[in-house]
Amino acid sequence: MNATVRKERRANRTRRRLRRPVETERLRLSVFRSAKHIYAQVIDDAQGRTVAEANSKTLAATGTKSEQAKEVGKLLAERALAAGVKSVVFDRGAFRYHGRVKALAEGAREGGLEF
Repeated sequence: MNATVRKERRANRTRRRLRRPVETERLRLSVFRSAKHIYAQVIDDAQGRTVAEANSKTLAATGTKSEQAKEVGKLLAERALAAGVKSVVFDRGAFRYHGRVKALAEGAREGGLEF
């Protein structure tokens, strides 16, 4: 099995666990992490649209990548609250809850989102 297939299987395993909460009207906070940047969006799966998004590419944040991820989480929480979203399900995809992904989640919690 190559690396791409393994990553897809890990992501599917994570999302399979999220299906039930998503059906209970909670939106999904999806995270993507690249080598340089981190991206996050709040997705309404019922309507198939993005409610709020934030990323480190457009954010003029300085510091380490983890500090940037925390700022992205705070900005995402601010935008989601402005859109009327308070409670979400955290979808980390194929990434471990560690490092930048964890920092983004903590920043979103500090910003007022409930997981």
